[in-house]
Amino acid sequence: MTDITLLLVDDQELLREGMAMVLGTTPGLRIIGEAGDGRAGALLARDLRPDVVLMDVRMPVMDGIEATRDIVANCPGSRVLILTTFDLDEYAFNGLRAGASGFLLKDAPSADLVKAVRTVAGGEAVVSPRITRTLLDHYQSSRVPAVTGANPLDDLTSREREVLVAIGRGLSNQEIAGELFLSESTVKTHVGRVLAKLGARDRVQAVIWAHRHGLV
Repeated sequence: MTDITLLLVDDQELLREGMAMVLGTTPGLRIIGEAGDGRAGALLARDLRPDVVLMDVRMPVMDGIEATRDIVANCPGSRVLILTTFDLDEYAFNGLRAGASGFLLKDAPSADLVKAVRTVAGGEAVVSPRITRTLLDHYQSSRVPAVTGANPLDDLTSREREVLVAIGRGLSNQEIAGELFLSESTVKTHVGRVLAKLGARDRVQAVIWAHRHGLV
């Protein structure tokens, strides 16, 4: 198996050094670049194509939200993990909306940081149930209109619909497997098909989709 490649983007050098000490010495993870502002981070992502970008939100030149939007648009194979100081940070919500695959508090334990990186690299989202609920409340005032024309739900099998509902409830692949009596590999396959049929980039978008369309 190849290492998960990482790009660190934070204007505080001390924090980058701390993350590098933790992540750079973890088997299976490899840091391939660092940047001190969003624009430099976005440009490096285009050149290096990292698996995961750890992104601060408040930075000079270009903030982490715009940098995330740029990376999502130009580096489809790279996933962004937002790093924030406050769990209810408006910037973090905007980062998710821009296409980030989740966010994590900067003071999270080292083990949580490593787990979050691996989770995001594996195609899942890093959003706790509490944050998921707040995220959905945040979007409540901007619900999408009723589906017109072809409804993506019509393309889902009954099992895929069950998986989508479980995703909408914030369950991980492991939790879905236990609830539906499936193997994790089977769940991962179903999740991939659900995301493809919905046109969703990742689980965060699928969560929002499920709630906006009344499935959860």
